[in-house]
Parts: sequence; C-alpha cells; structure tokens
Amino acid sequence: MRSMTGFGVGEAPLAFALPLSGPTRDEGSGAYGKLTLEIRSVNHRYLDVRVKAPSQLPDLVSAVEAIARERLTRGRFDVSVRIEGAAPFAVTIHAARARSVFAALVALRDELAPDAEVPLSLLGSVPDLFVPSIEQQGEAVRVALIAAFDAALRSLDAMRLREGLALGDDIVRRLATVRKLAQQVGERSPTVVEVYKKKLKERAERLRMVSEIEVDAGRLEQELALFADRVDVCEELTRLESHTAHFESLVVSEGAVGRRLDFLLQEMAREANTIGAKSQDVEIAHAVVDLKAEIERMREQVQNIE
Repeated sequence: MRSMTGFGVGEAPLAFALPLSGPTRDEGSGAYGKLTLEIRSVNHRYLDVRVKAPSQLPDLVSAVEAIARERLTRGRFDVSVRIEGAAPFAVTIHAARARSVFAALVALRDELAPDAEVPLSLLGSVPDLFVPSIEQQGEAVRVALIAAFDAALRSLDAMRLREGLALGDDIVRRLATVRKLAQQVGERSPTVVEVYKKKLKERAERLRMVSEIEVDAGRLEQELALFADRVDVCEELTRLESHTAHFESLVVSEGAVGRRLDFLLQEMAREANTIGAKSQDVEIAHAVVDLKAEIERMREQVQNIE
C-alpha cells in the first residue's frame, strides 16, 4: 500500500559515463553536464502531470510528459527538470527573429548615429534567440532523462511505501476501534428490548391500578415484537463486519487499493447511519456517534492512499 504523497529525485550525466547509485539519489558527473529530475506527488482523483523544464528546451516538456504518463497512475505529479553544466547541444537560431531584431537595431542606428557600426554580437543578448534543440542533439538528453526518471521513481516509491505503511498502521488501529464499537452495539441491543419490555409492563400495571383496566397480554407481546423489529440491527452489524473484514484484507494487500477502501468506508458509514436511525437507546446512540467519527477519520486517511 502506497501513500499518494511523496518526493523523489534522480540525477544522470549528460554523457556516456556510468552513474553512481545511492538509496534515494542517483548522480554522476559527465563530460558535459548533469540532468536532475524531481517528482512531487499529491492526492488527485485522476492523473495530472505538470512539468517544469528549462525554457531553452521546450521539447523536453513533451518528452517528460510522455514518460510520466507511461509510468504513473492516479495522482498529481509535479515534475521539474534542470540541466547543469555546458551540454554541447546543437543550436537552432530563430532566423526571422534575428533579422527583425537586427533590422530594428540598424534603423535605430540610422536615426541616432548613422556612422556607427551595428555588430552582430549584440544579437547574443536577445532572449531565446539561440535555442538548444533536443531534436537535433537529443539522444544524450533522452538517455539521461530516462535514467533520472527511473532514479526519481525509485526514490518516490520508497518514500510513498514508508508513508503508506505508517498510514496502514494507523488505519488498522482505527479499524480495531470500529470493531470494538460495533461489538458494544451488538451486546447492548438485546438489553434495549428487555428494558422496553419492563417499561411496557410497568405502564400496564399503572393503567390497571389507576383505571382498573386490564391490558391484554397478547397486545403487550405484539407491541414488544414490533418494537424489537424496529430496533433490530443484526443485519446491519453483520454487513458492517463483512465490510470490515474485506477492508482489513485490502489494507495488507499490494497494489492500488485506495478507491476500494474508500468505497468500503462509504458502505460502513451507511450501516452506521442505519444503526443510529434505529437506535432507541442512549448508550447505543453514543457508540454510533463514536463509530461514525472513527469511520470519517479513516476516510480522511484513505484519501492519501493510492
């Protein structure tokens, strides 16, 4: 079982050097530079990938998104990529923009200082005029990107597993509380009928003493049977235990179980509401309030489980 929240980082050289490996970080120094990739994950109903990459490498965003959607499932993932060092990428020049900028500089020169020279070196300060092209020299980047992504995923999975285990332990403790409260309701339910039976007999006796009216014993038994049927929660408790047992088996299983756990908790909450609606006893009512509160806390925890 994994948590939906986590953080992972991976690094890879932008050359053919072999990377060094570590428990949560893979790094190596290449002849040209290094690519670092970070992944942050949070809970989300669907898959939402957001990539932040160097503006000089716009093609890198689509490449990262493609890899992310192949390897990730539900959740929001913020992926950031940065490149350190001087990688020897082929350079694409925006010729039309260069001509436009240079023409503007020449026009300004003609207006302000006709005899001055306009060196081409001025174009070097124009933002995004010279753009490294991942399409022309992208193999080194793609190799580094996949290696860094693998390392970041390993790091992310390790963190999500640790947090998932902690969440699982907390949920198991709360599940034990749910079972204990359900047991209290089950043990108290027969007493409710006995208490009502005693009250019926006391009311019949008072009526006989005040009005000298004898209450038919069969009528009392019929009223008692109707009451017992109204407050009977055996079916609800049986279904609640079935949901609880299924829930417990999923908690210790592998794979993505978050949605199934959430569905089971909805069913458990429905049974608790029905028990509360049938309740004619203060102790059962208090137990149901605690039961519903515990189920709601579990639902909050389950939202962070994959």
